[in-house]
Amino acid sequence: MLRRAYYQKSIREFLTDSSESILGTLTKAHHFSLEIQQTNAWVCQISQLKQQLGMLTLSDGDVFFEFAIPRMGKRVDAIVHSANVIFLIEYKVGARTQDRAAMDQVLDYALDLKNFHEHSHDKPIVPIVVATAASPVVNTVVWFDDSVARPLLSNGSDLASLIESVTGDPRSRPHAIQGFGEMPQAPMANWAEGGYHPTPTIVEAAQALYQGHKVEEISRADAGTKNLTLTASALQAVVQEARANSRKAICFVTGVPGAGKTLAGLNISTRNDSDSEEHAVFLSGNGPLVTVLREALARDDVARASMRGDRMDKKSAFEKVSSFGRGTAKRQATR
Repeated sequence: MLRRAYYQKSIREFLTDSSESILGTLTKAHHFSLEIQQTNAWVCQISQLKQQLGMLTLSDGDVFFEFAIPRMGKRVDAIVHSANVIFLIEYKVGARTQDRAAMDQVLDYALDLKNFHEHSHDKPIVPIVVATAASPVVNTVVWFDDSVARPLLSNGSDLASLIESVTGDPRSRPHAIQGFGEMPQAPMANWAEGGYHPTPTIVEAAQALYQGHKVEEISRADAGTKNLTLTASALQAVVQEARANSRKAICFVTGVPGAGKTLAGLNISTRNDSDSEEHAVFLSGNGPLVTVLREALARDDVARASMRGDRMDKKSAFEKVSSFGRGTAKRQATR
């Protein structure tokens, strides 16, 4: 079974496991140098969650420690999956306040799961920041349109009441997901092992687009192919309208990291318009990314030339790619 977390068990099993056993499981799964601060943080988290989850009226659900967020290369401190609601808990042990950076961090985790983890698309997600030395805070559950809640603030002593305020009162849920608490709890393994599908990397996207693929052909369906295709089409329509009427236009594309903003821009810049001498230039101030892209595209050029039986050394291909952005007929593929 795929293990996305250092520790994952039902709430009932978590409550009966000894703290020493749980700590041992976390330590064994941690493949990096283990600092005393991390061990002490785990001890605090285990003790506090045992105390709080033991107070829940209904103890159905699951507990995860150090759940991986692959695209971000990070792990959520703890997740409680109860009544089909996902509670993401980020601990700041010893902190006296829940600062903006911590709130942004846990909200980023929530958005990442909502958009890219296939078994989280239709679930309400509640991010919580726990500053263990903070004063109590009165929270109001506020939902965004995508069924992700605004981060709740806690010192850890009110986690049980926060969880029950969401799972026990359907009126506090977004309209589209009211009644989730009455639906059967999905098996822990099924949720945890759901596919994780962010959009392709910028290098993968650049290589595919410069080979003539369309954005809908290289975007993964679970990352929102429909929305990405509509975005690219809308941008192209603005370009065509501005060209036809000799006007200027500026468009802003927003979205969470990995949603495909750069991919949409690459798609526009690589579309050829046979009845026009104008060409797109895709610019960026991210120098290291430009260097990586040029190298990747050069290698790709050489590999495809070799498959065709043509002769092309890496140097000539690299020079060709490096010329992107010089002159109207060249494109600089960047972020």
